[in-house]
Amino acid sequence: MKLFARIIAILAGAFALGAQAQNISIGTGGTGGVYYPLGGGMAAVLSKYVPGMQATAEVTGGSVANLQLIGTGKPYLGLTMADATLDAYKGQDKFKGKPVPVRTLMVLYPNRMHVVTIESTGITKMADLKGKRVSTGSGGSATEVMAFRVIEAAGLDKDRDMTRERLGVAESVSALKDRKIDAFFWVGGLPTAAVTDLANTPGAKIKMIDHADLVPAMNKKYGDLYVEDVIPKSVYRGMDKDNHQATVMNLLVAGQNMDDKTAYNIVKTIFEKRDELIRVHKEAENIKLENQKAAASPVPWHPGAVKYLAEHGVKIN
Repeated sequence: MKLFARIIAILAGAFALGAQAQNISIGTGGTGGVYYPLGGGMAAVLSKYVPGMQATAEVTGGSVANLQLIGTGKPYLGLTMADATLDAYKGQDKFKGKPVPVRTLMVLYPNRMHVVTIESTGITKMADLKGKRVSTGSGGSATEVMAFRVIEAAGLDKDRDMTRERLGVAESVSALKDRKIDAFFWVGGLPTAAVTDLANTPGAKIKMIDHADLVPAMNKKYGDLYVEDVIPKSVYRGMDKDNHQATVMNLLVAGQNMDDKTAYNIVKTIFEKRDELIRVHKEAENIKLENQKAAASPVPWHPGAVKYLAEHGVKIN
């Protein structure tokens, strides 16, 4: 009888452990950007420190694809840009008629728009993109969303004024090296590995095109999502001067159906283990309590995140 009771206890314990197990996927981006390594770091930290959680990072097309994954209702987290997140929440643009019940877990780091070429193309300003071969980012990426808005604000037509390719950042760099394109758009953290690779390529002097002056026009049409910012010339080898560009914030998001405890534990763990993420990528230094502001997210915050932040003196609602 004692043996039987012991077996029942062991089975009950195993069942309870299995019931607590959580498999979560993190939608990131292409391998040449910041989302992928940072998302991989988050997956490792969550798997290591949240009891019963097994998190994995997935290569995706970027923000739009990540938000579509969250829209499936499956257990996904996503690294996304604020502008694409708002589109998903409202069911507009690439999400037309298919709104996503997305919620913000935390503000991550600023995403800088790179408009990149090399000196030999002769491109020095946005107007020079007319008639050129340009990559505006991979399909399903928020790079494409923001690139179209920059192009529009510059008075150019994305379809008529250029031959457009839809390449990820690593593919864009390879295509530019081979002169299959003349320039590319990329929204990412600093430094982005693929852009660093281009800057370090012998005989390919990098040129970053200024466009910060377009931010007011972008915000007038799409809301106060963008800020005028700077990529310092020290970031990429060969830059002659600081690059004045448009920036949008990155968010970590989940679906509204994620339970509050899980959301709370995710936010808590990422903040507490931030040093481990910084070792993965320097942009994790920007994951700070002082950057968590109600206005920084254009969509509602998850209650689990609100609870954690309130415990640390940050009032969201």
